[in-house]
Amino acid sequence: MRALRTLLVLVLATAAVAGCDPSAFSTGSGAGNGTPGPLASGVRQQLATLTVSEGLSMAGYSRDKFPHWISQGHDCDTREVVLQRQGTAVQLGEKCKVLKGEWTSPYDGKAYSDPQALQIDHVVPLANAWRSGASQWTTKQRQDFANDLTDPQLLAVTGSVNESKGDQDPSQWKPPSRDFWCVYAQDWVQVKAHWQLTVTVAEKAALTDMLGTCS
Repeated sequence: MRALRTLLVLVLATAAVAGCDPSAFSTGSGAGNGTPGPLASGVRQQLATLTVSEGLSMAGYSRDKFPHWISQGHDCDTREVVLQRQGTAVQLGEKCKVLKGEWTSPYDGKAYSDPQALQIDHVVPLANAWRSGASQWTTKQRQDFANDLTDPQLLAVTGSVNESKGDQDPSQWKPPSRDFWCVYAQDWVQVKAHWQLTVTVAEKAALTDMLGTCS
């Protein structure tokens, strides 16, 4: 956890890279960098407010119904902003293209210098959001969710780990790094609370257990 906290300091020190200012976007409770978010007790109270449901049908679901990655201004799209704010020593090419830098995937602690080796994960997966209430949203609302830079919803992570996660919730998948469970659970709850998405009984139990790892 100490190493990941240090990463946030480095992120803030290098956030104002050329062309786009990632500091304009909130990094949420954890920012995906291992920093402590709200007190676990407060997050548990927030978790308690979420509606419990076994979920809606996946009928009609498509990732295309969650348009991403959209322009964020200054020739930057959402993916590039996430890479900039989570990386250090980030170098940009033309039109905000991230060429190289240094990143640590919070899910497994692996380090990268090639941005193409990273995938941008939705902490609450799009398919999970669909069956948790997003199927009832407008396309604009789903676009805002898929490109949410205010809540701790977007993380640059190891591609193979992201693929292993798929659309699973915390009762089915947890980050390989147990040190990140506290932040992951806080971030998941914050996103679901902000977007008024439901949780299953098993999901809520898993989140409660993960919050138990918080200091």
